[in-house]
This record gives sequence, C-alpha cells and structure tokens, in this order.
Amino acid sequence: MITRHHRSALLACATFCFAAFPLQSTHAQQADDVPPAETQNGATVLKKLSVRAPVTGVAATPLASETTAEQIRDNQISSFEDLGRSLQPGVGFNRANGSVNVRGLDGPRVQTTIDGIVIPFLDDGARDANGGIDSFDFDALSAADIVRGADSSRAGDGALGGAVVLRTLEPEDLIGEGKTWGGIFKFTYDSEDRSWGTSAAAAARFDNTAILFQGGYKKGHERDSSGDADLYGSGRTEPNPADFDQKNVLVKVKQYTDTGHIFTLTGERFDRDKDIDLRHLQFNNFAPNGLDGIETVKRDRISLNYEFEATDEGALIDAANAVFYWQDLVRESGSSGYRVKSPIGDYSRLSEVENRSFGGAGYAEKGFDTGRLHHTVRLGGDFSIGTTSQYSSGRDNCPAGPLPPFDPCNFLHTNQADMPDVDTKKFGIYLEDEIAFGDSAFSLTPGLRYDWYDQSPQETPAYTSNPNYDGMPPGQNGEAFSPKLLAKYQAAPDVELFAQWAMAFRSPTATELYLDYGAPGTYLRIGNPNLRPETSNGFEIGANLGDEDFGGRITGFYNRYRDFIDTEAVPGFDPTYPFGITRSINRDRVRIYGVELSAYKRFDNGFHINGSLTYADGEDLTTNVKLGSVAPLKGVIGAGYATDTWGADVTFIAAKSVSQNSDATLKAPGYGIVDLTGWWKPEQVEGLAVRAGVYNLFDKEYYDAVNVRDAVLSSAGQSYFSEPGRTFKLSLTQRF
Repeated sequence: MITRHHRSALLACATFCFAAFPLQSTHAQQADDVPPAETQNGATVLKKLSVRAPVTGVAATPLASETTAEQIRDNQISSFEDLGRSLQPGVGFNRANGSVNVRGLDGPRVQTTIDGIVIPFLDDGARDANGGIDSFDFDALSAADIVRGADSSRAGDGALGGAVVLRTLEPEDLIGEGKTWGGIFKFTYDSEDRSWGTSAAAAARFDNTAILFQGGYKKGHERDSSGDADLYGSGRTEPNPADFDQKNVLVKVKQYTDTGHIFTLTGERFDRDKDIDLRHLQFNNFAPNGLDGIETVKRDRISLNYEFEATDEGALIDAANAVFYWQDLVRESGSSGYRVKSPIGDYSRLSEVENRSFGGAGYAEKGFDTGRLHHTVRLGGDFSIGTTSQYSSGRDNCPAGPLPPFDPCNFLHTNQADMPDVDTKKFGIYLEDEIAFGDSAFSLTPGLRYDWYDQSPQETPAYTSNPNYDGMPPGQNGEAFSPKLLAKYQAAPDVELFAQWAMAFRSPTATELYLDYGAPGTYLRIGNPNLRPETSNGFEIGANLGDEDFGGRITGFYNRYRDFIDTEAVPGFDPTYPFGITRSINRDRVRIYGVELSAYKRFDNGFHINGSLTYADGEDLTTNVKLGSVAPLKGVIGAGYATDTWGADVTFIAAKSVSQNSDATLKAPGYGIVDLTGWWKPEQVEGLAVRAGVYNLFDKEYYDAVNVRDAVLSSAGQSYFSEPGRTFKLSLTQRF
C-alpha cells in the first residue's frame, strides 16, 4: 500500500538533485552560523532557533530549537510542562494521554527520541495505560531539541507535528578544561507536588577512556490544582491524594581514538511508581476509601553509539554517527478496591502495555565541490524490530458459568488481551544534498526518504480468550516516500532566512489497527486493520535574527493532513452490541496553520527583556469542526536583571480562551499569570548556585487547553481539572 503523496512533487525534487551537479565555478565558504541566545546568569531569555555546530541528525535544521543542560538547571525544568511554560512556548504536555503536544498534534504524531532511539508512544486504547514518552529524568539530559513541523525526511515515521530530540549527558559535559574528572550534585524542592529530589553525576577520564555515572531520585505527592472541595465523588475539585517515587540510572563508557572514531556503551534505567486514592470515583459503586489506583512507567535500554569525524581531508567520509540498541518500555495503569453494589466484593484491574524492540539508526556525511557548487551529501536510515503487547489482569466477585443477558458481570472485561501481540518491522533510508551556491550565501537542500513498515498480529492465549475473538485479523504493511526542499539564505551574519516544503507520514499504531474491547450483549470498541497511514504536506517560512544580545525569530507554517486517524460511532443498531460500536477511521482532510514569534534584548547595564507569541488554528475540513488539540493564542513577556553573582526575572504568561466551536469537552477560558524567579551564586563557594521561583504569583485559577480537552466534567467538579495555584520551587546545585 503506497501512501497518497504527490508523485509530481517527488519527481521534481529528485530531478533538481541531479540537475544541480553540472554547474561550474568555485564555492564560497558558508557564513558562520549564529548561535542561539542562551540563558545567561540564570536569566530566562528566549533563544534564537538555529542550527548549532554540535547538533546533528534530526535536529540539524533551522526549524529546531535547543534547550541546554545549563538552561534546564537555570530554569528549574523537571517536566515538559516546565519546558513549555516559557522557554519553549507552543510546546505542551497532555497529561490525559501522556504525550507532548507540538503545533496542535500529540500522541504518536510527535516523535520522541533519546540518543537517537525512538521512545514509542504506548496506548492500550480503552483502559488508560497511555504514554511512556516521559520515561526519563531531565537532570540526565545534555540538551532537549524541539523540531517543529511535519518533516519525515530525516525523522521518518511519526514526525507529523514535529520531534522531541533528547540527548543525555556526556563525560565532556562534566569534565572541565584541563581536568580529568568533574561532577554535579543537585537538590530540588517543588511545592507543586510537595516533592523533593536529588540527582548526582560524575565523570572521569583515563587516557582515551571516559566513564560517566548519573543517578536521580524523586519523591512526591499529587499535583496541585485550584480546587478546594475535599469531597468523595463527582463533586470533588481537590486533586486525588497520591504518592510517587521516581528513580533513574545512567551509565556510559566512552572510548576515544586518535583516528576520529568514538565508541560509547550506554545503560539506562528509569522507573516511576504512583499510588492514588481515587476519591473522585468513590461513590455509587465504591465506598469512601474503597478504591485505589496505580500508575507505573519503566524503561530500560542498552545501546552502543559510534561517532566519527575525519582527521584528514582524504577520508572517504567526513562524519558519521550510528546507534544500535535494545529497549524495553512498560506502561501500567490499574485500580483495586471493594464494590458495595452488584457485583459486591473485591475488585481489581491492571492493564499493561509493553513495547520491546531492538534496532539501529545512523548517517554518513561527505562534502565535495562540483564547480561553483559545494555539496554536503548525507545518507542515513534506521531499522527496528519489536513487539507490542497488552494484557488486563483483574478480579471480580462474579459467579462462574453462563450469565443472563445484561447481567453486570457481562460488562467486566478482564484477564484477557484486548488485542493480539503485534510484531512490527520498520525500515527507512534517506538521502539529502545541501548545495551551497558560490558566493551567494544561499543553499538548497533537496531530500528524499523511503519508509517501509509491517504490522503482523500474533495469536496468543490471552487474545483468544477475548469474548470477541473470531479468528486472527489480517496484518498490514505499507510504504511511503517523503521528499523535502529546504532553502536557506544568510543575508547577513545576523540574519538567516529559510523556507521549507516537506511531506511526512505516520503508520497506524497496533492499537488503532487491532483493538478489540467489549463483549457480546454490551458494547464494542474496535480497531481497523484497513486503516491508511496519515500523510501531510507542510510549508514553513521564517527568519532567525540577531546575536546573543539582540535578536529574535519569526516563522509561519501551513500544514494539510490526509487520512487523519480518529474514532467514530458506527451508525445503526447492532443487536450483538446493543450499547454501540466505536471504530477507528480515517478522516479525509485536516488543516493546521499558524505563526510563531520571539524576540530578546540584553542591555549593558544588566537588564534584559524577552517575549514570544504563538498562534495556531486547526480544523477538520470535512466537518468544519475546530481541533481541540490545537492550543489557543499564547504570549510570554519577561524582564530581568543580572549581575555576576545574582539575578531576578519576572515573567507574564497569557493565553486566549478556547474557540467555542472547538471539539474540546471543557472550554478553557483565557488567563494571565505571573512568575517570579531569582538566583544567587555566592563568591565564597565556588560552583554553588541557589535558585528559587514563585509561580502563578497571584494564585489565579486557570486551565491548560491541551490538558482539559478530554476532561469528563461528570466525573469531577470543573476546578479538579485546573492548573496549580501559587507554588514555589527551590534548588541548590553544586559543581565540582
């Protein structure tokens, strides 16, 4: 099955690649890249989004922005919510489905990688064991790059909304110049969830070998809200009491060579467990203190990285990078308690979704001249082989044997798999050529990627025990070509103009294809093995402006999507499933467009200001319904003052109310909040930094539109879904 990309555009892109070679003359040296503005002396300053020399692979594009480890520490970032609050406006985290939202798309439509390894988005389809992409510790990161826009030319399957490119700490991040070892220790307290956490990292180098150890622990409670009704049942507005523990370990052994080859062996483990007192559900069927919940996420990986940078001009290739890995990601969600109504007795549920995979990814790069043109050719690709499985275990106080129609026990679906195990194979390869034109400071980068995937369901006893089992569903495979054309013009040392056209695609997930939840006599939620992959056509135009002291960025984008995967109720009455059937479908056409602006200025007297504005509009063009996943207009304005030893910032964050014809369940009103932060680096203690912040200073009740779009108001009071009121955070960091 070939996705519906425009073949004429593909041919034009490929033709340009070959037509460009015969042109003659000498190429001029490219203008230096302008580094993005960084957070200096603890000041929150929006940076220019541009390519920096160390950034490679998916994030090596003017559409990407980098948040460094220093910025993560300076701004006390410990979650995606923190990252998108002011440093990366327009990036959100949907807590309802556990995914990053970029330009109105989330879930499997935003690709997340860590050290080049895709972290899959897990979805059980019916039991809320969703997420998994936040299975890492921000204190273990060297950088977090956000790639905005639909572009599969490098990222491949899943990058419809963009990509989150995470890089973990390297020994060089800790070992200072002229030293053989280094380290960092951090302590944090956050009143938002009354959590405290510690993290430590140390690295040492012995001749050509370096070793890094990093570990973290965090313990806390429920995330705050503005609600104050401590009730049982649907009138509750306070968050449910909860306790969580989070642990992570990262180990690296890095081997350098004198010939430019570097090998890194990495082991990583992340584990978060959360216990919840589900008070908002303790009514009707469950007595007070009669229902508890659990949520866990675990990720393990072992990987071998290879890096190469040529040490002489006669090398066959100039640079290369590759990673080979094994990864296991598990997401669990469940509850247990005692029912006080039929079927009275003990109750428990635990749904588990797991993805186990191994694979590899990498690229090689070579530069050469053909007359007036200088070419930088990159050839890369990736492959993965994995299995996704789901299982629900549980207990109900139901009698054995056949039950009459409409008996409450007919609605209890457990000790079964809601889909077969699905073996997945993916393969992708891309080729692109960055062509610099003489002395013009102008370059064109045509690129083309080919992707192939295969989903193969496997029969298991857990699936055949499903009451809907009626034989195995068919497998699915498909392929897609994703071309792109990127133009860049360095109009001045401080002015970079860019424009890009790119296509992207996303294959259906195992759940979207093969979900089978329900039972005869009740209802049915089912996947669709005939789904078509989603595809997109995207256009970007913008400019990166300025230097570290004064600059900004402006970007406009327009994206059209075909075969958008969604669910809908099957029309008509089915006597086998009298309470209805819901099925996965492809929607014909969806459109998202918008603009992103940012600017900053530092003054010689220590003051600085910054601001940003993000706007997007999304619509289903078939039904003319606005997309609830697209966040409304948001603006950020900040000002501050910094010296060599201390500084302070005030930030105003505002968002417009959700459009009334959106498909969001809860219409988030507009809001404006103020954050106040400060830092101190005492001269008496070298390497020590103390940072503190008061967030939502005026204790305003407000709502995040991305988070409340799936809110079910019948399950709790409206304030239950609100964001935290006034909170504070304190951190102490000591570098060695």
